[in-house]
Formats: sequence, structure tokens, C-alpha cells
Amino acid sequence: MSKKLYPFMRNQKIQIKTNTKNYSIFIGSKLINRINKIFISQRLSSPKILIVIDNNIPSKFKSKLFKNLKSKLIKKHFFNANEKNKNQKNIDLIQNILFENRFNRDDCIIAFGGGITGDVVGYCASTYKRGIKFINIPTTLLAQVDSSIGGKTGINNSYGKNLIGSFYQPSLVVSDTDLLKSLNPREVICGYAEILKSSLLDSFQKFKYLDNNFNSIINLKKPFIEKAILNSCKLKKRIVQKDEHESNLRKILNLGHTFAHAYESCLGFSNKLNHGEAVIIGIKNALEFSYQKKLLKSKSYQIIKNHLKKIPLKKNFKQLFNERDVNKIISFMKSDKKNNSEKINIILIKDFGKIKTNWQFDKSTLRKFLSSELKK
Repeated sequence: MSKKLYPFMRNQKIQIKTNTKNYSIFIGSKLINRINKIFISQRLSSPKILIVIDNNIPSKFKSKLFKNLKSKLIKKHFFNANEKNKNQKNIDLIQNILFENRFNRDDCIIAFGGGITGDVVGYCASTYKRGIKFINIPTTLLAQVDSSIGGKTGINNSYGKNLIGSFYQPSLVVSDTDLLKSLNPREVICGYAEILKSSLLDSFQKFKYLDNNFNSIINLKKPFIEKAILNSCKLKKRIVQKDEHESNLRKILNLGHTFAHAYESCLGFSNKLNHGEAVIIGIKNALEFSYQKKLLKSKSYQIIKNHLKKIPLKKNFKQLFNERDVNKIISFMKSDKKNNSEKINIILIKDFGKIKTNWQFDKSTLRKFLSSELKK
């Protein structure tokens, strides 16, 4: 098969340059096989390494990573990655391993797992001795296209999702697409949510690529999945480099997320709804809200709505919630970290590549909207 015809089958490297750190993102196949060479090429060899490993990863991938890593001391900590374990208790457990083995800033902590593992390990790295080297090896589609890039770290508490955290850029991200072969269809759809979001933020051209190749992408076919990942990473690179700490432009990445995080919190981070599924429902809500507020034109609204219908979700908004849940959802939306007044900030869409970040609504407006969505 010609690489000229299928350029996205080659391994790719993206360079991220922020005010606090420059680092590389490697995207491609069989990267775990040469992980030590990548570390050396990036001057990231460390005397001590702690690997925090998502228990959900198949044994063959764990063995491959351990075989190819080289260091004087390698410690392993297996982490049961779910939203309920994304908490301070697990931060303490991981940091105690670092303290007991006298890790210092020249040493390294690696996240080997999905977005939850990356968020926890990133936050752990940012607060241990005010910052230790952090390498992210994301193993899910969601993490490869979104959470591993840009330095957002965080944990949950009883008030909501990701309300405790930091901005802390990794020293390296290695996205081996072979790891995606272990994902079930629900996990793939979870990652596709962020790929879709990126295309809406980017351009009609990027969205059309997804619309034309939807089945190939969700079935992880080459070169379509690599191109979808690369497009998402490039979009996030442009945004993060311009606005590392989410003071303005980076807020657009929260399209659908104010709704989504409230839904996850309302359900107690249960298996009824994973993050990507919540984001898809949140994008549907933001799309509908944008249209009702006469922000989004009918043609674009219908095109996006038709695409959303292609995505197979196990449950929809009406199946998950009822009228009694609306006030609870509103309460979690009010606690969202992006709010800075009594009103609730919602990211809305004006068109492909045109996003409105500074529109705030009172609770009664959102209550009325959510109630109407339940009646459809």
C-alpha cells in the first residue's frame, strides 16, 4: 500500500509550544515497541520511573511497555480507573509511593491508561514537590484526541467534576494507535464525541470528513482513524498555544461540556453514562439551545443534527433523567468552574468554526429548556 496515497499511515509528531513548556506528541503504530528510543530522543531518560497503570488495559500491552522501558528503578501502581476513584484518596496513595522511594524532580511518573488515569497522574505530578516530570501514554481514543493534550489535570469531589486541579503540561505524549484495538464500541463512541466536537470548532471541511467517513472512523479503519486523531490534535494544539490557561479562546473546547459534566455528576459518575456519551448529549443540547436562541442557522443546524443521529448511544437524555432531576442538574451546572456570576455560562455554536463563549443564562431559562427537552 503506497504511503504517498495514505500519508496518515506514517507515524506523526506534533510539537506543542506553550509559555510553560514545549513538548512532543507522537501519534502512530507500534510506538510502544520503541518507547525507550523515544524517551532518549526527547532527552527524558530518568533514574526512577513510576508507572500508574489503568487496570482496564489488556495484559499484552502492559507486558510490552514493561519490556521496552529502561530505567534503574521502575515502580508500578495499578489503578482502577473510574470517575469515582478520581479523588484525593488516590492522589495520596500515588504520592506516598513517590515519597517512599525518594523520587525527585529528575525522576518521572507515567500515566498508562485512559483520560481518568491521565487526569489523576497529571494532577499528582503537578503537586508532588511542586512538579515532577510527567509522561502520558493514552490508551483510549478519548484520551488520545483530547485529555492527554493541553495540560488540564483534575479530580472530582462531591460538588462536581474536575473542580480540583491544575494546568500542568506533560513532558511527552505517546499515542500508539495499536492500543485502540482493545476498545469496545462504547469506548470508541466515547472518543468520537471529542473528535466530533473538534470538527465543529474547526471548519465545515473537517466536519464533512467525519460525516463522509463515519463508519470507517468508528470501526478504527486506517488511514481514517489516524487522520481523525491528527486533525483533533492539531486543532487543540492551535488553541492551547494561544490560550494555555483558558482565559479566553480555550473556552470553546467546552462546547457541550457544561451540560455533560452536570449529567455525569447528577448520575453519581455511574456506568449509566460515560464522559463521551455525556458530551454527545451535551452537544445535542447546545445545538438545540443555539438554534432556539436564533444563533445557529437552520441549514447548519440540520446538517449537524443529522450527523448526531448516526451515533449509536445506549441511552438518550429522556431515558436517563426525568422532571425531578432538572433542579439537581441546574445545581451542578451552577457549580461549573467556568461560571463567574450568578448566571450559568453556556458555550454555544453560531456555525462551523464559529463559537460563542460568553453567553450567560439564568436558572429559570435553563430549567425551562431542560424541561422542554424531556417532553420531546
